[in-house]
Amino acid sequence: MSLLDVGKLVIVTLTPTLVGTAVICAPRVWARIARAWPDRADREPRPLGPPIEQLAADLRRLLRLHDELTRTAHAAMLAHRVWAVEAAIGVRAVEAARALDVPHRTPAKPGDLTRAELVALLHGLAEAGLVLPAAIRHFTRNGRL
Repeated sequence: MSLLDVGKLVIVTLTPTLVGTAVICAPRVWARIARAWPDRADREPRPLGPPIEQLAADLRRLLRLHDELTRTAHAAMLAHRVWAVEAAIGVRAVEAARALDVPHRTPAKPGDLTRAELVALLHGLAEAGLVLPAAIRHFTRNGRL
């Protein structure tokens, strides 16, 4: 009897045992894998961004800051600060527009909205029901937002 014959005998003898064990243990193994694997249905839905209340509060605060800066800042400090505040307003306005399903252009990078796009977006948000300050000089149409 050669080594090849012994190998064949072992395979023929063990194969039914291994197949039977696999059939009996497969449901338990599959159940453990299913419990360990995160299920999409079990996860709670998560919002894409901050709550709309926080977005609205941030937008109101930034719009008031923008108004204060344009009224009181010196010319040397005005340009950079106003640009930074307008960029922040744009970021929050885009997040709010996404949350309220207001049509808008998503800029390639933060602060890339033009003043006309920012004004249109703020008016769109106000029309969608977001409460914003009524009298902001550079972002108003006839004194109303």
